[in-house]
Amino acid sequence: MGVATPVGTCGRGVRAGMATCLGLDIGTTTITALAIRDPDATVAAVETRPTPPRLPAADGRFEWDAEAIAVAAEDCLAAVVRRLTGNDLDVAALGVTGQQHGVVVVDAALRPLTPFVNWQDRRGDEPGGAGRTVLDDAVDRLGPEAWRRAGCSLATGHLGLTLHWMQLGGVLPVGTAISIMEFVTARIAGIRPVTEPTCAAASGLFDVHTRGWDAAAIERLSLPAGLFPEVREATTVVGRVALAAAARTGLRAGVPLTAPLGDQQAGFVGSVADRRRSAHLNVGTGAQVSAYVDSCDFSPPLELRPFPVAGNLLTGAVLCGGWSYQVLEAFCRSVGRDVLGVATDVPVYDRLTTLAASVPAGAEGVVCEPLFSGTRSDPSRRGSWRGLSAGTFTPAHLARALLEGMAREYADHLAVIREAMPQPPERIVAAGNGLRENAVLQEAVATAAGLPLVLQRHREEAALGTALAAAVAAGWFASLDAASAAAQSA
Repeated sequence: MGVATPVGTCGRGVRAGMATCLGLDIGTTTITALAIRDPDATVAAVETRPTPPRLPAADGRFEWDAEAIAVAAEDCLAAVVRRLTGNDLDVAALGVTGQQHGVVVVDAALRPLTPFVNWQDRRGDEPGGAGRTVLDDAVDRLGPEAWRRAGCSLATGHLGLTLHWMQLGGVLPVGTAISIMEFVTARIAGIRPVTEPTCAAASGLFDVHTRGWDAAAIERLSLPAGLFPEVREATTVVGRVALAAAARTGLRAGVPLTAPLGDQQAGFVGSVADRRRSAHLNVGTGAQVSAYVDSCDFSPPLELRPFPVAGNLLTGAVLCGGWSYQVLEAFCRSVGRDVLGVATDVPVYDRLTTLAASVPAGAEGVVCEPLFSGTRSDPSRRGSWRGLSAGTFTPAHLARALLEGMAREYADHLAVIREAMPQPPERIVAAGNGLRENAVLQEAVATAAGLPLVLQRHREEAALGTALAAAVAAGWFASLDAASAAAQSA
């Protein structure tokens, strides 16, 4: 296995004048690969595949086979390569992004020693001794000021807390703890894993002020320092496509790979043309409301997440994303199956949205709190509908109220962000299929926030964002700002 030796940024070590850059996004439910063309970042090809299903696990545990995800990611990448012809086959660089917070521990040969445990995992709520949860134990050990350094309070589902659970249970293996995008990047390049601030900060054990690992926090959780990979900045070339990966994907051996990015920040790069005048709302399985700031000033419930290369995103992490809508959708199908005897595996999201659109704004007094999995600060909170009458206890009203409740949660977080910004945002840039595919939710967000909602032309924002970071490394653009502006004007 080779060593990750940086070739440099902004084109050093990357051949100029090459035709395409690739981006790979490893999401919770889907994997997407795309290619963009030089010089204007137009999208040349896109392919999407389902993320492999979860492994069987105890209630509250969310585990995957990391190798299966990596194979699916490479298959998706190969599908994009097969669609390229002529000059487009001359690939300048590849970037990888993916879901944040999760962890898999690998050995020196990149063999997974644990399942991949993702951000939805709840084992931090399990007993940790002395009548406390694993999360309570970790927070007590870290001390009252740890959140200031980390940019967030440690939460169940974070890489750091999952490692603490393993440590308490005596099942923490000797290896390197990495995210799924770091695993896939290392596997394609055949290198020791490396991380990047947007990925590492999702651990809860990273210092956003120094953009390096928080040695004090790691020591207080009695975790070995060698468990954590080296940190590199975005647009840095960390490796090149190995011969074995070239055979699996159809890529040319030697194509540079840039440092992997967190999907929230990659989505911001891929959808926001003017980061100082826009807020960003991404609704996927979960949701994030964010805005760019130069400073490191923040206070809960907001989080401070590193932006690629420099700066930060003030972020409201909202658990009621598309998964909340899925709760209602699954309930409606269960009524058909269990009450009417009509079973179907066909999702009914479109039908629910059509029904919601038939109800006037305000849902005729029905109000929903869509907090079915709690909040970051209070995981014990639960969802509810209230204000129901005999005439409004209908699927249409439940759906309308749920979507408006989601919009209120986003607007409440945005209101806090706006107070902390030196210049209030002029627009909300929308991203994620949970928002893009739902006109009722779009309307509700614009109304609740009091700002215009802008849908950008590119659907796969995170894959595009990491491809743009690769394009900066390839020398196509002088900065991420220039790359983002070009992509949105193409």
